[in-house]
Order: sequence, then C-alpha cells, then structure tokens
Amino acid sequence: MLKLGRLGAILVVAAVAVTAVLLARSSDSVAGRDRQPPPLGKQAEREVKQMLKEIDAGNVERYDRALAAFGTRHTLSSQTDPNRGIGAARDYIYGELQKAAATSGGRMTVEKQTFTAPAGPRIPSPTPVTNVVATLKGTQPESAGRTYVVSGHYDSRCSDVMNATCDAPGANDDASGVSAVMEMARVMAKRSFDATIVFMAVAGEEQGLVGSTYFAEQAKQQGRDIQGMFTNDIIGSSLGQNGVRDPNTVRLFAAGPYNDETPQEAADRRTTGSENDTPARQLARYAKDVNDQSPTDMAVRIIYKRDRYLRGGDHIPFLDRRYPAARFTEVNEDYRHQHQDVRTEDGVQYGDLLRFVDFGYTARVAKVNAAALAGLASAPGTPTDVRVHTSQLSVDTALEWAANKEPDVAGYEIVYRNTIEPFWTHTIEVGDVTSYTVKGITKDNFMFGVRAVDADGNRSPVAFPRPVP
Repeated sequence: MLKLGRLGAILVVAAVAVTAVLLARSSDSVAGRDRQPPPLGKQAEREVKQMLKEIDAGNVERYDRALAAFGTRHTLSSQTDPNRGIGAARDYIYGELQKAAATSGGRMTVEKQTFTAPAGPRIPSPTPVTNVVATLKGTQPESAGRTYVVSGHYDSRCSDVMNATCDAPGANDDASGVSAVMEMARVMAKRSFDATIVFMAVAGEEQGLVGSTYFAEQAKQQGRDIQGMFTNDIIGSSLGQNGVRDPNTVRLFAAGPYNDETPQEAADRRTTGSENDTPARQLARYAKDVNDQSPTDMAVRIIYKRDRYLRGGDHIPFLDRRYPAARFTEVNEDYRHQHQDVRTEDGVQYGDLLRFVDFGYTARVAKVNAAALAGLASAPGTPTDVRVHTSQLSVDTALEWAANKEPDVAGYEIVYRNTIEPFWTHTIEVGDVTSYTVKGITKDNFMFGVRAVDADGNRSPVAFPRPVP
C-alpha cells in the first residue's frame, strides 16, 4: 500500500479542493443559482392542495360504471337509443358536465360540438360525431383568451374496429380518461382562474382521432391561443400484463419536433441541439414540477416520445397544429383488456371490463392533471419571441424576449441546465426586463430558457430561444 507523508496528504487534499472548485465553476460561474423555485406561488399551492382533496375516487367509479353500462360506445353505434350506444353516453356526459357548470357562477358553459365526419377508412358513410365540451372561462381579461385543454375519448371498440354492435364496455379505454375529466370539471368549476380551461370528452378516437381533429382544426381556424393540452387515455389500471403493479406512477408522453418543421427550424435545431426542448416537452416538465409540489401521491414519468408503438391519441391533432400537447397513460398496460371482444380463452379473461379498473389510481391521475391545469391557468403565459444572440463568439449568453401582456407579471427568470440534464437545474432572477446577458456562462455548454413570474410567485412554462444574429 502506498503511504503518503504529511506534506503529500496536504497536497492531495488541496488538489481535491481545487478540482471541486473548478468543477463547480465549470457548471455555474455565479454562486447562488443552483436552485429551482417551485412553479406554484404560495397562494396557488394552498388552493391546489384544497382542490385535490375534493377529487373523489367514488365519483370516478360512478362515472366509469355508468359509461361502461351503455354496452358499447362505438362511434357508429346508436345515437338515439337511451340505454345503449354512443348517443346515450353523449347525453350522460353532457348532463354531468351541466351539473358541474351549475356551480360555476356562470363561468362554465357546456356544449355539444356536433359535426358530420366524412366517409373514410373507418367510417363507411358520413356520420354525425359529437364532442362534449365544457369551457371554464378565465377571469383575467388579458388572459381569458389563453386556453388549456384536457380531454378523454368516450367512444369504445372491441376486436373489430368496425363492429358497432358488439359489447365494448371500454371501462379503461377510455371511460377512465373521461371519468377523470368529468371529476376535474366538477371540482374546478367552483373555482376561478386567470386563463380558460376546456374539459372535453371527444368521440371518434378509435375511428381515427376524428373528434379531436375537428376540435383542433376549428381552434386553429379561429386563432385560439391554446398553450397546453393534455389527453388522458387508458389511465385506469395500476397492474400491467407484465405482472407489475405500480399504483403511484403515470406516464406522460411528450413529443419532439413538430412534423412540419421548416428547413430553417430544422437547421436551428441542429445548431442549438434543442430536439429535447420542444413546447410539448417544456409542458411535460412543467406538469412534472407542479406534481412534485402537489399532494397527488403520484410520480410523473416523462416519456420522450409522441406515443407508444402502433398507437396514437387525441393529443396528436393538437401537435399537428403546433399546439403544445402531451398524453397521460398508465405505466404498465394490459393488451388483453384493450380493443378485445369480451371472452374467456384458456382461462384468461379478455375485454375492457370494470373489474380491471383501479378507480383510486384514476382519481390520482386526475389530481396530476388538475394540479397542472390549475398552475397553468393561474400563471402567466409562456413567454414569446425568445431569442439567443449568436453572431459573435462570446463566453456570455445574451437573451431577449417579448413582454407578456398579463398585468400582474412581476418579472422573468432565465433557467439553464447542462446539455445532458433532462430538467432545468439553475435559475437567474432578472426582474421585469425583456433582455438579459448571462455573464461568464456560455450557450455552447448549456441549454437556456425564459419563463415569466407573476406577483403571486406563479411561474409559466419555459420557452426555449431561437438563435438570431
């Protein structure tokens, strides 16, 4: 064994200390920045805690059982039978959302958004399709146009996607998601938020994302400012086909670059390395941060993908129109209980039945959604026109952005992280300004972003800068 003398030991200790200082300086040359303040201000945090206490697994079960009892909710099933088919489900959801709206003091309205879907691969002839939409209007005039959407799809299917008469209870896919949305609407209708929240049950998902595509396209044509969208699809089971039970984790799928990015955007992405800093992934990070601050009894596991293999959800039409959107789904799925005829084979039960739904788990996922929506609708909007200057070689990083329009914005924060970090790690408070130069920390080594902060301490999602001269 090598033995060091006293002088040698002192030199080793000194070298270790110097190395630690250099490493610290290489990652952050300004002291006191290695903290991440929570996204919810103190008042909002208190209100969210109280709100989450009111989300009731018993109500979630009641909704889910009622939806499964309609036998099938296939998009091509009866729209007039009061007891079986998609029409009965539509009217039930509409009635429950109206009950929620009655407690809102006039802030929530409910509508049946009906349109005729043209014939296509999964729709043999033009068919009426109805989205049930509850809108909780924002109370801050400057923010009321800013909108956040949460959805589930109320149609169901069995093994044959074109079979409109088979039993398709769809207890998990996706009565669970619709039940979560209905319970969120019930609890949140009694509260007011700066921005607008839309609670939506869409139809036609199994026939090709028909209902959500219509809503997203109408929103785009109307110029609606949708700054975040969550869909909840298959959030009903904590036990997977792999035998793993995880009652306290939910996946959040967040897409990379938009499908229609321009050649210039693609070039900028390659330059900045920003494929992991898309609006959808900033939205997912925000949702995770709010969840970590809130008593949901859940962990959010972000998946850096648009969706699972061979599957898609109602967030995709929003992404296709450049709205930030992400999908909540249970961690471990059981494919024997999705898109299956109800049957028993070799002692194995197939079909999307109520017995396989964990209503407590669904209620906790609803809490994750509700906390994120409350935070988003209480905070300022995501900053716009964020730029990082790249015309000169520099050890500094110069950023600019447009001023937010909300009257209660108190200032802005610059956040940054090492390029290999998945989440923001450092924060710089810069005050009520629209430009700031970070001294001694180079954009070559770190990823930067900007977020807005209001007078109550609520923080917006982060906006990633585009490079400019």
